Amino acid sequence: MDVLERVRGLCLGMPEATERPSHGEPTWFVRDKKVFVMYADQHHDDRVAVWMAAPPGVQESLVAADPEHFFRPPYVGHRGWLGVYLDVEVDWDHFEDLVEGAYRQIAPKTLIARLDEP
Repeated sequence: MDVLERVRGLCLGMPEATERPSHGEPTWFVRDKKVFVMYADQHHDDRVAVWMAAPPGVQESLVAADPEHFFRPPYVGHRGWLGVYLDVEVDWDHFEDLVEGAYRQIAPKTLIARLDEP
């Protein structure tokens, strides 16, 4: 499966997630309003990655522990967003957890509750 298609499937699997281009790249929104994941296909460098919302401290710990896979993205990195390289071996189970974490950072409580339903 194509990397973009895999990312798309995970993002659109979140409750009331939508996709539309933003800054020329596929971007995923909660209720078509707030961004939780942005695709970056050589957008600011020669790498393929995503930028995503992250809980406090996650960006710093992952970038410090594994800079081959994680980075501080431009423009949104100062707000704690996490960059994840997709042009290296990706741990898709971990990536799925990161997408859900990004969604939880942005989504309202009513939608987060839907993730927690049995």
